[in-house]
Amino acid sequence: MIVTVTMNPAIDKTVEIEELVPGGLNRIQKVEYDAGGKGINVSKTIRELGGASIAAGFLGGSAGKTIENVLNEKGIRNDFIWVDGETRTNTKVYEKNGEVTELNEPGPQISKEAVEQLLKKLEGYADDQTLFILAGSIPNSVDKGIYEEIIKRVHKHGAKVLLDADGEQFRNALQAGPDIIKPNRAELEEYAQFDYRASIEELLKIAEDLKSSGIGTVAVSMGKGGAMFVHGDYKVKCPALSVKAHSTVGAGDAMVAALAYAWDFNLDDEQTVRLCMAASAGAVTTIGTKPPARELVDELMKQVVIENI
Repeated sequence: MIVTVTMNPAIDKTVEIEELVPGGLNRIQKVEYDAGGKGINVSKTIRELGGASIAAGFLGGSAGKTIENVLNEKGIRNDFIWVDGETRTNTKVYEKNGEVTELNEPGPQISKEAVEQLLKKLEGYADDQTLFILAGSIPNSVDKGIYEEIIKRVHKHGAKVLLDADGEQFRNALQAGPDIIKPNRAELEEYAQFDYRASIEELLKIAEDLKSSGIGTVAVSMGKGGAMFVHGDYKVKCPALSVKAHSTVGAGDAMVAALAYAWDFNLDDEQTVRLCMAASAGAVTTIGTKPPARELVDELMKQVVIENI
């Protein structure tokens, strides 16, 4: 069983314009709405790949109800804690030249009581057959050590955790020993306190050090540079696939979904890497945070090049 945890969900509003004119009139050519937040995006992609998950976290207000309805319509099981206030709406403005401007709202205040309710709910799902996905930002009112606390609690019940976070949340959570992590290049460089662009060899060294600390799988997404995967003695990198890109938003979430799907279906290392690369590449061809179709992912899997490092 896979449980995705989205602490700060959002309605993703995607608008397309010719060119952004700051301080002037901007006429929108196209608008898309979807249920969003990293964990929810992961659940949507898992569903498209043919798997299943439970989406959990916090929802509030009419926007929260809209997200719940969308998930129900997509056949995605969900079990959220309802809070006072309104779930946020995040607006992404796409220009014809490919530039993206993001306007993200802060989200509702979350009480300590609501946090404890969520922790107990997650523990209720935790056993040795469960993978929890902790992904994305947390509300300002929630302690930055929340991911670390979740990992400690569910590990007591034998569950596994896949972490996709950055900054302080990433560093705190590492202390609890997540089982799979998916940082991007910039997040790994920040963690290592590099003030320059790290080489592949340096990124590999950081990944190996993290693996040595007890993390089972380290997947590093590198945008146009492809990705790197370290699992046991299996260490590979893959060039990015050549696709007609619409937006890079959601590519990392698609890779997380592929990692989770691979865990759930016991795919081997090569199958896992191919699925991760194909799902991520497929995601950049879609509008907003919509997941790639399974048929496209299957086609792209054949094009993945895997190089030992």
